[in-house]
Amino acid sequence: MNIRTLVTTLTLALIATTVCLSGDPKIEQALRDLDGQWSAAAGAKDLDKTVSYYSDDAIVLPPNAAAAITKESIRTAWKDGLDSVSSISWKVTRVEVAKSGDMAYVSGTYEVTMKDPTANPSSDHGKYLEVWEKQADGQWKCGADAWSSDLPVPGSGEKK
Repeated sequence: MNIRTLVTTLTLALIATTVCLSGDPKIEQALRDLDGQWSAAAGAKDLDKTVSYYSDDAIVLPPNAAAAITKESIRTAWKDGLDSVSSISWKVTRVEVAKSGDMAYVSGTYEVTMKDPTANPSSDHGKYLEVWEKQADGQWKCGADAWSSDLPVPGSGEKK
């Protein structure tokens, strides 16, 4: 590939990304607010409220576990998670809204303190990515949710 083709391709990709992700700042703020409320619900260990942020067809992709693809499996994943943590919170760092205004992604960082196998507190922190979809009734719901730790895998010898 010659340099001119590469520059043209990269320029067109940048323009396409800008056009597709130049959403409404009001929607961006609404999603930041919703995500903050969701974090507060999880922090309060309110299971019903926590799972209410998901769409009916949502998929949850927790680390080191199978995907949760039904309402029941999402609820079970959150119940097990909330039962094992003493604190959990997350904070939005970026929101990108599609130009259509009916889809967006939210990313950010999380912190959690849980009980390790010996019942001692163990802390984790990492990043997350959510895809939000505007529903037919105008409400925003999370359709896809994934997160992963910034900490090295135990026993890997890597330090972060």
